[in-house]
Amino acid sequence: MTTAIQGMTLGSEAQRALGDFVLRHPRLAVLTGAGISTASGIPDYRDAAGAWKRSPPMQHQQFMGSHAARQRYWARALAGFRVLGTARPNPAHRRLAELEAMGRVSGVITQNVDGLHQRAGSRRVIDLHGRADRVRCMGCGANRMRHDLHAELARLNPGWAEVAARAAPDGDADLEADFSDFRVPGCSRCGRGIWKPDVVFFGDSVPRESVERAFALLAESDALLVVGSSLMVFSGFRFARAAAREGKPIACFNLGRTRADDLYALKLEAPVEASLAALCGLCGGDA
Repeated sequence: MTTAIQGMTLGSEAQRALGDFVLRHPRLAVLTGAGISTASGIPDYRDAAGAWKRSPPMQHQQFMGSHAARQRYWARALAGFRVLGTARPNPAHRRLAELEAMGRVSGVITQNVDGLHQRAGSRRVIDLHGRADRVRCMGCGANRMRHDLHAELARLNPGWAEVAARAAPDGDADLEADFSDFRVPGCSRCGRGIWKPDVVFFGDSVPRESVERAFALLAESDALLVVGSSLMVFSGFRFARAAAREGKPIACFNLGRTRADDLYALKLEAPVEASLAALCGLCGGDA
């Protein structure tokens, strides 16, 4: 049965429940989602009920099969990726790095593609859905830094780089226009390949190696902590389901409903920064 505690601040009941959980499970595998990065200015996908806040993002088959879809994606990315590219780690990212340094977190499995855990100092991070700061040729496998491709896109499309639009999740933007004249370069190495962000789009599969590393991390940990994720996507939910199947307790720090609400031993519905600060304090770090 889930012990669910709600509130913007964590009172004595929450402190006791969290302290008991940490005492019994000193090594935590952590699974993070978009909710840990919203304080860094990166929008999330879903509302407190787990429903989409905006139209679903680009699908893998759509991107690969339509030149028009790629024109739309890269034109919007010139505006939207500015937020993702300049985002900085927030206190929640830094708390997890601190907990890892203290030996309390065995590693982080993240569904995010922003690289903020690494920039905050976390050393063992599994980027389940890849990294948005890199692109890969789908023909020959060549790799390239995304800022380099964006510079080329800006040169090929004067004026588009200065278009203003509200940022959307993962480097997208809320922008509708005629994208038919937007020029998208192919791979110069093989001459035919499609440049795609080195991330797992919806409808694509998470690389087997990443999944295996994540399961290995879970296996060596005492419990699973879910931070800032609704777990509506199976790629993350599978680890909560596996932990429950193996008898590993699960705690969750998240505002709103999640797909695994019936699996938790403890759920704190408070801002993740406050929950992680309380956890740090209980583990002997700075509260």
